[in-house]
Amino acid sequence: MKTFTIGNWQRILTAAVTTTTITFTTNPAAGLLRGAGDSFAEPLYQRYSREYEQQTGEKFKYTIVGSGGGIRLFTNKSVDFAGTSLIPTPIEQNQMEDGLLMVPTGGSALAVVYNLQNATNEVKISRDKLAKIFSGQISNWQQVDPRFPSQKIQVVVCSGNCASSFILTKYLNKITGGKIPASRNPDWGFKVYNSFAEDGGIAGEVRRVDGAIGYVQRNFAVANNLSIASIENQKGRYVKPTLEETKKALAKVKFNDDFTTEDIKDPEDGYPLVSLTWLLIYKQYLNPDTMKATQKLLTWILTKGQTFNEELEYTRIPEDVTQKAIEAVNNELRIRPY
Repeated sequence: MKTFTIGNWQRILTAAVTTTTITFTTNPAAGLLRGAGDSFAEPLYQRYSREYEQQTGEKFKYTIVGSGGGIRLFTNKSVDFAGTSLIPTPIEQNQMEDGLLMVPTGGSALAVVYNLQNATNEVKISRDKLAKIFSGQISNWQQVDPRFPSQKIQVVVCSGNCASSFILTKYLNKITGGKIPASRNPDWGFKVYNSFAEDGGIAGEVRRVDGAIGYVQRNFAVANNLSIASIENQKGRYVKPTLEETKKALAKVKFNDDFTTEDIKDPEDGYPLVSLTWLLIYKQYLNPDTMKATQKLLTWILTKGQTFNEELEYTRIPEDVTQKAIEAVNNELRIRPY
């Protein structure tokens, strides 16, 4: 199988991100491409939407429904494209009657966020203690660091078919030698404090509850002024989910022929909780105008759109990969026979 290695990541630029949730409708305006999916790349897609309209005069719409929800809507042909940080399973792909092309759009990090009001020291969490927190073996903040207040740890998680849970648990699975199963919808093995389907609910609960800990997409954590823990990586460094550390973690990731990647479980260096994100695209269309609009949008995202990634702290897709993806978009999409 051919592979393409990520490299030559660009310098970091920072920007505040305002997350916007769009109400989903099954009766869009004529010609408007509709997408739905996870919140991992939502700030990026909202920026793409604004810039694309300014540059081309055309619009597209993206709704947060989670990666699992995006895959489901895509399978049911309820949207024109879906956003996901999960690679659909073979069973899911077999249900996609009009085929599937996965187009990578960027990489980002999952932040471990917390609320510890009486702590005077920065929260740094070792690999071992992170696994024990999310398996219920550690239940008090003083077990994380004796300098922390004696405060119960209130674990807040993502519910449902969740890409964020999969990113976290596949890392915990790796560092515990398989003791914690990697799952989109984990059985945590203990009673968590609360669960929410989207980052907004998790962030709100962590902000509200003293002693809470949870996980959300990095940009969402920054935009909502949440405290972010430093996590121990494979080299023993305690790092935060900055763009520079995300680049290090993704530097050796390889793309397969279908633009999927091998699971990113425990990178050698950089911030360990990272993922790529993709758009799911149909390969067959009844409407030639929809196919052409899709090809035009994806070509823009893979060229001009990539210039906005690092402003929002997303890594860019390497140019050799984007060129191959553009070729696939232009050559593999077809009008479906009647």
